[in-house]
Amino acid sequence: MVDDNTPVNDRNAVELTMMSDVVIDYEKEHYPIGKPTVAQLIQLSLDEKKMSQKQLATVIGVSPSRISDYVSGRAEPTLKIARMLCATLGITPAAMLGY
Repeated sequence: MVDDNTPVNDRNAVELTMMSDVVIDYEKEHYPIGKPTVAQLIQLSLDEKKMSQKQLATVIGVSPSRISDYVSGRAEPTLKIARMLCATLGITPAAMLGY
């Protein structure tokens, strides 16, 4: 009933917009999406790049067990390591710092 060619003032398009707004507001209130943790950022980036923890450890010059600590949330990277993680994995510094 509504497609890309439907005028924005069409009755169906207006109704769709209103219902979409209601759904968005509901989801924000009942199912908020929090900011990812450092561990989640690292794991997601590893998955996206199809890179293993061992490969990442080699690239940034730390032990594989240290990467495991970061991914599991047992440890937080130092600023120096965080900078290398951002550069290697393509994570923005703002995301790494939780902004």
